[in-house]
Amino acid sequence: MIESRQRRGSRAALRKARQARSSSMLPALKRKLPLVEPMDQQQVEKIDSASMDILEDVGVIFRDDQAIEDWKSVGADIRDGDRVHLDRGLVRELIKSIPSSFSFHARNPERNLPFGNDHSIFVPMTGAPYLRDLDDTRRGPTLDDLANFHKLSHMLPVIHSSAHHIVEPMDHVISHRHLRITYSSMKHSDKTFMGMTTSGQNAEDVLDMCEILFGKEFLETHAVVTGNCNGNSPLVWDETMLSAMRAFNNRNQPVLCSPFVLGGANTPASTAAAVAQLNAEALSALAYTQVVRKGCPAIYGHYLSTVSMASGAPMAGTPEVSLMNFMIGQMARHYDVPWRTSNTLGGAKTFDAQAGYESASTMMAVVMAGANYLWHSAGWNEAGMHCSTAKFVVDAEQCAMAYRMAEGVRWDDFDEALAAVRDIGPGGHYLGHPHTLEKFKEAFFIPKLFDNNPIEQWIADGSQEITERALKEAKALLDAYEEPKLDIAVDEALRDYIDRREREIPAVEALNTEY
Repeated sequence: MIESRQRRGSRAALRKARQARSSSMLPALKRKLPLVEPMDQQQVEKIDSASMDILEDVGVIFRDDQAIEDWKSVGADIRDGDRVHLDRGLVRELIKSIPSSFSFHARNPERNLPFGNDHSIFVPMTGAPYLRDLDDTRRGPTLDDLANFHKLSHMLPVIHSSAHHIVEPMDHVISHRHLRITYSSMKHSDKTFMGMTTSGQNAEDVLDMCEILFGKEFLETHAVVTGNCNGNSPLVWDETMLSAMRAFNNRNQPVLCSPFVLGGANTPASTAAAVAQLNAEALSALAYTQVVRKGCPAIYGHYLSTVSMASGAPMAGTPEVSLMNFMIGQMARHYDVPWRTSNTLGGAKTFDAQAGYESASTMMAVVMAGANYLWHSAGWNEAGMHCSTAKFVVDAEQCAMAYRMAEGVRWDDFDEALAAVRDIGPGGHYLGHPHTLEKFKEAFFIPKLFDNNPIEQWIADGSQEITERALKEAKALLDAYEEPKLDIAVDEALRDYIDRREREIPAVEALNTEY
């Protein structure tokens, strides 16, 4: 009887521990699994040579007068006014000064993140003009909805950043949104965040707010915010993105240099050739960051999908997208620069099986490709048109599973665990053994949002599908949320800055979205 009660008590302890909620952020993932690298060294050099040929012979358009003057200052060959032809020697020399690694600094120093080389971070999706809310209703988002996603980002341990406009707050005029979005990122989480790059001036406003939060001198030597700059494939960088890029570069803050690739539409209908073009586009922007400020951090980026030759619609989770991610990872490591990819992408209209399959396929590829900045890691659905609250929390759990896998096999308790085999012997069980009770929390990942019970138990619990369980979890997380309070003086200074800039900036409606 005593043994039976001990067993029941042990199982109850296991269940209680599994159900406990922790918002402690996981450290940056340090990958220990071998990477998937489909190209041999000769093929890597073939892509590199093809990309350099594109930069030298075809050129890249920089639709920005300041960028043209900057390129002239380092001896680039400018033709037809804005077409920049870059010598491969110049490109190689410029990108040498990009740091291969650095650290992201959060307002809570305990949440600082090593970045680059074998470290990876998970960042939620951004840019959705719609959401599926806590009732799974598709609608336009508000600033309160954005705040909820920032709160969820703060609560979910595997999410390393509150990003920025996870959803577009449609109840606020576009020309002022970047201010409110940045404040929400800063206020509702003490993790690192992203900064809006919807114009050069908007980027300057974001960086002014970062100076209020961290101090001007701190920004000079520490990365605190990330900007994203999308190229217009094929082979065009425009004034909006370049002016924002310069704003970040000048204050020594990292940008994602991200060609916007729709394979087969704005690249050749060929996996290898598409990567060669994308690589040329990324290199041209990476090199430009070093023209603006030598040594400033920069990240090889891309937004990547293929296009259906039947409908023209972008597709995610396809074999070619995975192959291109593997190849891009190899190219970034060839140049010794950190790189960004997009995670959990999909075109499903609801959180259905298609959404799960697309996201799982993409996630496995980008983790095994060795990406450093895994953007769009939670919530993405409908080709980025909406952020799903249910999918947001399930994606985060899937990222936590990927995190655990990529950490590799743990050997620290091998001898101790083997000793338990001798203690238990044939026909016994390990549930009450001291080793199990000590190690069960980290021994095997147990998904909280997947149901693995017998069907009888599932029915008794209300026959809940994954969406219903996920929405309950999201509500529970928001109920448990505690705001990491800003310093009162800093908060007042941020609010004063927003009030002043909203008086100065005309209220203009226009939509910009980043990928």
